[in-house]
Amino acid sequence: MSESTVIELGPRDLLVVAGLPGAGKTTMLRHAAAGLPVLDSDQVRARLGAVVPRSVPYRCYRPVVHAWHRLRIIGRAIGVQGPIVVHEPSTRASTRALLALIGMLSGRSVRLLFLDVPAEHALAGQRSRGRLVRPRSFKRHVRRVGKWREELLADRVPAGWRSVQVIDRPRAARTRLVTKLLVEC
Repeated sequence: MSESTVIELGPRDLLVVAGLPGAGKTTMLRHAAAGLPVLDSDQVRARLGAVVPRSVPYRCYRPVVHAWHRLRIIGRAIGVQGPIVVHEPSTRASTRALLALIGMLSGRSVRLLFLDVPAEHALAGQRSRGRLVRPRSFKRHVRRVGKWREELLADRVPAGWRSVQVIDRPRAARTRLVTKLLVEC
């Protein structure tokens, strides 16, 4: 059996777990981030979905979900001590720039954990969870990840980010996120 990957989070780290929709980010975080708060747009979607009439399709309130999710990230980055774990595909350059800006303004080190999964595996992941991203939207995610993925695999850290780590699904299953203990003398 292969060794586990332990990722230590400092008290001012903002770790973004990114990858294609269906890549396995939620599954990984379920076990890897045990005990750590994770900000996920699905949390917002569930809260809004509970009050929005069932006749209103998700696509109609999706922009509100994404805006609320980003506001939660900003609020926690500024107002809460301790590391932050964010579940975010981050396939858009503008999203990555926003996260870097949030890190800069809040004094947090922004780190990236990219779950590198082929598009067909991500699509299978969507099917297995029973929630498919619209085909046109998924193709946009795949297209946007293309060049960015090559930069990540070449160990190029995006501007404003402290580090990048790329993992595949098998390694994700063996990954654990832990908080660094600060020892005071």
